[in-house]
Amino acid sequence: MPAALTTATPGTRLLCSALIALAVLGLSACGSKEKAPGQAIAKVNGDEITVHQLNEELQRLGGQQGVTNKQVLEALVDRQLILGEALKEKTDRDPAVMQAVERAKAQIYVQAYLQKKIGNSAKPSKTDVDSFFEKNPDLFTQRKQYDLKELVIETKNFSPELSAMMDTAKSLDEVAAWLEAKNIQFSRAQISRTSTDLPAEMIKSLKGMQKGQLFTIKEGGRSLLVSLHEIKDAAVTAAVAAPQIEQFLISKKNKEASEAELARLRTTGKIEYLNAEIINKGQPADAAPASVASNVAVAPAANAVAANKLENKPDDAVINRGVAGLK
Repeated sequence: MPAALTTATPGTRLLCSALIALAVLGLSACGSKEKAPGQAIAKVNGDEITVHQLNEELQRLGGQQGVTNKQVLEALVDRQLILGEALKEKTDRDPAVMQAVERAKAQIYVQAYLQKKIGNSAKPSKTDVDSFFEKNPDLFTQRKQYDLKELVIETKNFSPELSAMMDTAKSLDEVAAWLEAKNIQFSRAQISRTSTDLPAEMIKSLKGMQKGQLFTIKEGGRSLLVSLHEIKDAAVTAAVAAPQIEQFLISKKNKEASEAELARLRTTGKIEYLNAEIINKGQPADAAPASVASNVAVAPAANAVAANKLENKPDDAVINRGVAGLK
């Protein structure tokens, strides 16, 4: 008889519990009494956890350093305990949960289909990597770090009077004093961004600015009053940049292949739009049909952060939404 496994402490389990998300497909079939294949290594209120499940989770974690089989097993136990309680309370019958499960399932099927069709792109050649490095000096050899100080206010308080004051102010502290005198609430922030984190339009604007220069970024309900505090050289060598460039080029090729397959399916598929009133709701009458493809998940982007940075797309929501309001 196998020796009983001891229970890990909550602190130990927390590491893997955070790493293992609830399995959506498993949740959708959780009412079934079918047992997962493989040798059972634990039971939770009568439900088995198998070697197959353990190995699958280990594979998903990708061999992360310091994660042991025991930690992953305890995370699976925690998940099963919560899942059991969720089923007792019929959480799987909740319409919102059912809809979320169906959406996740559809996303998994789409990802699997595209992976099957596209496969794994070949590693870019050294020539391609070197060419990308040389053609993008702002991202590498001439990369800069911009240290920014900000005052954050509600956009409704960004008046023509404040705009004029910003044009003549000598420092952000002067702007802060003006806001205090006008009883306008604000908060302070300080961030650092390199040219790989920023959109090309913003880099172009920052290049023409001097240290201490003020500008504004509007992002919906908030406006940022920003001072360019410091500009530093942050060059990256070809050797350091190569792995990131390789991944970007692979992601770019995969994206192009996905778009080509989607275009083919749109050409051959029968698409009918049945309710113009709902479809066009909120769209100006004279506006061209808006593209929402970028807001509807088709398949998870591989290494999206690296790709976004190399394409000058920010991973910071403030800058991402605010470039249009750059003054």
